[in-house]
Amino acid sequence: MPSDSTPPDGTSVSFRGATFYKCALQVNPVDYGQRYRGRPSSGRDEKEHAKAIIDRAVELGIKVLAITDHNHIRGVTAFQDAAQGREIYIFPGFELSSKEGIHVLCLYPLDTDNVQLERYLGEFGIRNPQPSTAISNKIFTEILETVQSQGGITIAAHVTNNKGLFEVLNGDARIRAWKDKNLLAVQIPGEAGDLPQGSREIIENRIPAYKRFGTLDSAIAVVNAKDVVEPEDLEDYSATCWIKMSNVSIDGLRQAFLDPGSRIRLNPKNENSDQCLHSEIDMLGRQGGFLDRVQIHLNSNLNVLIGGRGTGKSTIVESIRAVLGLDPVGEDAKKVHRGIVRQVLQNGTKISMSVSVHQPTSHNYRIERVLPNPPLVYDRTGKIIDLAPTDILPNIEVYGQHEISELTKSPQKLIRLLDRFTIRHESLLNRKDSIKRKLNKNRQLLHDTSLEIKEIEEKLASLPGLEETLKRFKEAGLEETLREQSLLVREESVLNSIPERIQPFLDTYQSIQDELPIDRKFLSESALKDLPEMDILSTTNEIFTELEETVKRISDELKQSVTQANHRIRQIKSTWESRKQEVMAEYEGILRDLQKSRIDGEEFIQLRRTIEQLRPFQGRRRVLEKIEKECTTRREALIDEWEEVERELFDVFDQAAKEVNSKLTNLVEVRVALGNDRYPLFELLRDEIGGRLQETEKRKSLSKVPELSLRQFARNCDLGAEKLESVYGIPRTQAKRISGADVFRKIEELELTPTTTISLNTALKGECPVWKQLDELSTGQKATAVLLLLLLNSDEPLIIDQPEDDLDNRFISEGIIPRMREQKQRRQFIFSTHNANIPVLGDAEMIIGLSAYGNNGGSAHIADEHMGSIDSQPVRELVEEILEGGHEAFEIRRLKYGF
Repeated sequence: MPSDSTPPDGTSVSFRGATFYKCALQVNPVDYGQRYRGRPSSGRDEKEHAKAIIDRAVELGIKVLAITDHNHIRGVTAFQDAAQGREIYIFPGFELSSKEGIHVLCLYPLDTDNVQLERYLGEFGIRNPQPSTAISNKIFTEILETVQSQGGITIAAHVTNNKGLFEVLNGDARIRAWKDKNLLAVQIPGEAGDLPQGSREIIENRIPAYKRFGTLDSAIAVVNAKDVVEPEDLEDYSATCWIKMSNVSIDGLRQAFLDPGSRIRLNPKNENSDQCLHSEIDMLGRQGGFLDRVQIHLNSNLNVLIGGRGTGKSTIVESIRAVLGLDPVGEDAKKVHRGIVRQVLQNGTKISMSVSVHQPTSHNYRIERVLPNPPLVYDRTGKIIDLAPTDILPNIEVYGQHEISELTKSPQKLIRLLDRFTIRHESLLNRKDSIKRKLNKNRQLLHDTSLEIKEIEEKLASLPGLEETLKRFKEAGLEETLREQSLLVREESVLNSIPERIQPFLDTYQSIQDELPIDRKFLSESALKDLPEMDILSTTNEIFTELEETVKRISDELKQSVTQANHRIRQIKSTWESRKQEVMAEYEGILRDLQKSRIDGEEFIQLRRTIEQLRPFQGRRRVLEKIEKECTTRREALIDEWEEVERELFDVFDQAAKEVNSKLTNLVEVRVALGNDRYPLFELLRDEIGGRLQETEKRKSLSKVPELSLRQFARNCDLGAEKLESVYGIPRTQAKRISGADVFRKIEELELTPTTTISLNTALKGECPVWKQLDELSTGQKATAVLLLLLLNSDEPLIIDQPEDDLDNRFISEGIIPRMREQKQRRQFIFSTHNANIPVLGDAEMIIGLSAYGNNGGSAHIADEHMGSIDSQPVRELVEEILEGGHEAFEIRRLKYGF
């Protein structure tokens, strides 16, 4: 956990707020091993020993050492000298034995000199400080109080081992010592879970008699600080621990000990990372407009923007949204965002953002946007890359003022909250897309087929009448008289039907040509480069080459065959045309003879021609009816598959809801229902039949159907208006419009996303749960339930502008703050707020105080001393001064933590 601070003389300052420092809090001088461990001499003198320890600490990333010899301070100077010019902080101190024989580590400010340390030792009866096992003249609790008054801090050493608090004391004496208000930290050899049950339950604050302050689950800081005698001892995982401070100081240690859940981490036994790596915004800068040239360095955990009205808190939040090119979720939020961009950020303003991502590997990016142009992404070399900000941070979330409250009003937007907890099943989604495409094609084919059948039936409707007329002509003897011409008409009909039989083969040829040549770029040498089985994969190129040659040969043969067939057909038609001329010459003579008898032979031949042109449609209708039947059968199978995929996707949401419920036990409960979101159906019907009144009536009737089957509804649409009216109560006028709109197949393909029901436990802490759904909650309670979901399960930043505006105040401290403290180790939070509970009880790693200056607050700035966490005195004073509940929040903290 690197720190960006550099150690000046005295106290360090981190401009990214509180960061974790790796600390070894029990380091000993050169002769300690010989005196107390019976180890042979290393042969190094005091300075060489100190330098060797410091060198190894630097290699291991250890930033903080505390020098704590028994009753002795002489070794401190050697370590301070060795640390000069290195990023190492040295806490001077010593180790004492109380009157009872309990070992205590006593640490003092970084700038405490040897004269002061000897004076402090003297107050414990160590008048001639030399390495020794002499005991102090004060009991354990008196040592704690005295060191506190001296400006130092204490750690009860190896409490579960020899000379430790739990081994030396028992009964009421141990209880009194354990519950002493000045006991802030204890040292154990490993993790609390490895301790004997009795000791573990005391440390975990689970035994009533030992319960400290009666408020926190973990009321005491637990550190690992095994004796470091030689440089290699620093490698032991129980020799060091991680402590979060914005200022490396005694006040920083004290703050960490007061809030160990947020500020202390023990080393894991395995080689896993000591922190949760997650995506984060490192820096946000502005050039131009309001907040010109303001640059903010952000912490990887909880960042809180504070300041009076008009100091730019909302502007910073909307700047983040603007540089990322994100649109607000809510409609009201969109108006606010556009207003800030137009009136405050203004065109020409340049917004810059540095981003770090760690999955699958660590990368740094810079995102810049000069309004109103789109954002650009740069890699670490400064080169523009073809990525959008959302490619880098796909799951970042930004919410403006009251936007969370607006989110609670939309069922469609609420379901998206569960997306963050779902496991993405690519194969299932691909299968869904495939089925959707097949259904779409099937619907189009059925539509076209039905339309063609309808057109054919309209044409064939006249056939019975025409045949009846032909019958009368036959009775008049024209069939025999005009036999040759009648047969000619039938022959012509046959010849005219030939092209449509050949056309499918031409279409097939063209389809093959569209797929040639086969794209083999994915098998090229450059594409397969560096793959271990490149030689094996490259052989598939030969297969595609052979396939392409074969398909090309076949398609060429197909085209040639069709060309030859057309040529021969033209020859046949030419021969037939000659025959036609002969028949037509004879036909004209017959017509002249018939005119003498007042009989219209041309009408008979035209009638025969019309009938012969219609007869092929009867065969075409039979083919189409067969296609329609097959498509209908296929569609039923596809609908079955579609419903199955929808069910499987619902199960994914259902599993996500169960995961949320397990993480928010007794706080929030989420339930999902399949197919209850009727909005897509209303939209489809509105688009098809239109009308605001009609939409209202449809909503009233269809919303009352408890379990609406789209398949059954579609079938009922096809059955007619009466069915819709009787089954769903849709008014007759609207039912007619729906059934006549030919939308039933589109209805079958609709995707009704699951709906989410969110409930909040409104009972007071410790009482039996009282669950209320969103529509039963106040605006603040609704937003509280949603925010608890937003705080979960993401490794990307969450940015919210003044969340307390939408929250029920009681839930901030009882529900939101504990969840925020837990999740901030796993993701970055950036909040602006007027409520002190968020930065104080949430223990913000970075508090950023904004101040306005200039005429009418024309701009804003951030003072260096107003950046940090509450272990910084100027930051504490600013929080208490400007935030609502500032003093009260600190008082609550004092009661909880002894702050």
